[in-house]
Amino acid sequence: MVNRSNSESSEIHFKDHIIHYVIISCGAFIQGIAMAIFLFPHSIPSGGAAGIAVLLNYWFNIPISFALWFVNFSLIILAIYWLGNTSTAGTIFGITITSITVQIFSADIFLHYSNIWADLLLGSCMLGIGIGILLRQQVSNGGIGVIALIFATYRDFSPGTTLLLFNGLIFIVTGSIIHFIIVFQAIFVQFISTGIINVVYNLKTIPSITPILSWRKK
Repeated sequence: MVNRSNSESSEIHFKDHIIHYVIISCGAFIQGIAMAIFLFPHSIPSGGAAGIAVLLNYWFNIPISFALWFVNFSLIILAIYWLGNTSTAGTIFGITITSITVQIFSADIFLHYSNIWADLLLGSCMLGIGIGILLRQQVSNGGIGVIALIFATYRDFSPGTTLLLFNGLIFIVTGSIIHFIIVFQAIFVQFISTGIINVVYNLKTIPSITPILSWRKK
């Protein structure tokens, strides 16, 4: 009887992990689509880490998908002290899915460079949905999102607003190097996506499945 109970518990735990990673994949994919099709073609950083990736692409012609993965992975390593094993693995998994999505949908066969403001509006909404889904799974979208999720978890701050504040400085640096209009466009993206993130993060209808011991306090 005990063995059967343990077996059922393990099966439920396994199913929770599968659902957890499926949801992460969905959020990461939506985020990647927003970046590749709507934001990056206009050199608009979707966040702090993406801003650094855009600069690396601008300076060294590094493929933006690889630059995005490298920057995010490096920041995750710096923040790993604050993350449990499951959240760290989920974040790296999400970053990888996003980077692969960006690589695939950056190809010329996909529509790019349409009306910039329409792109920014659609990209902002999709970005907010993708990041909101990730944050609900206690998984960061990478980079500055790690800091935002830490603040949301330990200080009860709004993750979307925290992202907006931390990303602002990087946007200014990126815009001053490439073109300053990017600052205003990036802030527009963040303003719209911040509202979407906060709505999705607080929704009761989207499943929020976080494996046990995914976070640990400092």
